[in-house]
Amino acid sequence: MDSFWLQDCALPHYPPLEQDETAQAAVIGGGIAGVLCAYFLTKAGVRCVLVEADRICCGTTAHTTAKLTAQHGLLYAQLLRRAGREQAAQVLGANLHALETYRRLCAGLDCDWQQRDAVVYSRRGIGPLEQEAAALERLHCPVTLEESTPLPFAVQGALRWPDQAQFHPLKFLRAVLPGLRIYEHTPALALEHGVVRTPGGSIAAEHIIVATHFPFLNKHGSYFLKLYQHRSYVLVLRGGPKLDAMYVDEDKAGYSLRNAGEYLLLGGGGCHTGKPGGWQKLEQNAAQWYPQAVQAGRWAAQDCMTLDGVPYIGRYSRRTGNLYVATGFNKWGMTSSMAAAQMLADLVLGRPNEYAAAFSPSRGMLTPQLAVNAATAVGNLLRPTAPRCPHLGCALRWNAAEHSWDCPCHGSRFGRDGGVLEGPAQRDAQVPAPPEE
Repeated sequence: MDSFWLQDCALPHYPPLEQDETAQAAVIGGGIAGVLCAYFLTKAGVRCVLVEADRICCGTTAHTTAKLTAQHGLLYAQLLRRAGREQAAQVLGANLHALETYRRLCAGLDCDWQQRDAVVYSRRGIGPLEQEAAALERLHCPVTLEESTPLPFAVQGALRWPDQAQFHPLKFLRAVLPGLRIYEHTPALALEHGVVRTPGGSIAAEHIIVATHFPFLNKHGSYFLKLYQHRSYVLVLRGGPKLDAMYVDEDKAGYSLRNAGEYLLLGGGGCHTGKPGGWQKLEQNAAQWYPQAVQAGRWAAQDCMTLDGVPYIGRYSRRTGNLYVATGFNKWGMTSSMAAAQMLADLVLGRPNEYAAAFSPSRGMLTPQLAVNAATAVGNLLRPTAPRCPHLGCALRWNAAEHSWDCPCHGSRFGRDGGVLEGPAQRDAQVPAPPEE
């Protein structure tokens, strides 16, 4: 099994672009963020064209655990300390509004919608949970602290958010696709003066939205410094317990658990792309915690991480006019995609959005993570080994768990033969034969 969601939901096929097009808005990237942008703009009467380099919704979107929640780890205490109450309230408000929009759109749809509490737990101490609870009290968001969970390992405490949700993302997207103008197998090769260049034709558009997971345009926005990519691993277990909520560790190295029908989705074992990782530890823990369960499948996902835990949504940079971006969802892509689509649709339509300022891609960059990102890039640029990533020239590393060449700088991934698996690289890499395993 690759993606759990692809097993029982066939999405429609679309042709490649083979002629020039004109549009009011062009969306580059056919994941859930791009599709929702096209959906809201089309509903508002905007002539919109979406192009996808491969198949729609079969990349990061198909490899999500599909939690719909404003609970993004222990984000809000951090935001209150660093950015103040106004920004923290805007981020929380955008996420809650996104959740309510999903609730409205999913009403009556066959998309496995289920209301679920979201629980963030800690195995390291109760203090961070208490700080998050206090922050949310200041933001008038009701949560409860708990001492224990039904999880198969000890915790120091847990923070429960009521009335969140989970769903089948591809069933939901299948329902919103009708009426959208989409071209598959149509990579965007370049953006020039309001024109998207592709192999089969060009799209002249008044507004262009880049929703390609990691932005591929390097000369604006400094996203190669503001982002890094992180891989996560998921096991699909048959015969696991029925949990009362969706669970996630406040530690990025911890575990995520939620039910999906008869299955338990167990996530963890994550690593910075280009560093050692894989399913081995996750499989060992699953065997220990749930010896009665049978592994029915597994997959890996890749997430863009920002400097401060808040996505970059808005104008691509201060100098790019009607060019917009949505990226850096920090492992919370379902809620963040909806929030991004609503904000970007408002930008294109010239409408005010009360949450947009907190997500501006042009906000300050001076954080400790910036130094880490820069050091990683410099170290791998200077590393005297081949092969190199065609994106910006960093040294690639062999990923033995997934049989791929991975870039630790910006997260591009290539197959055994050097073919692009994931961007921001747009060209294949020249690679040697993989190391013996």
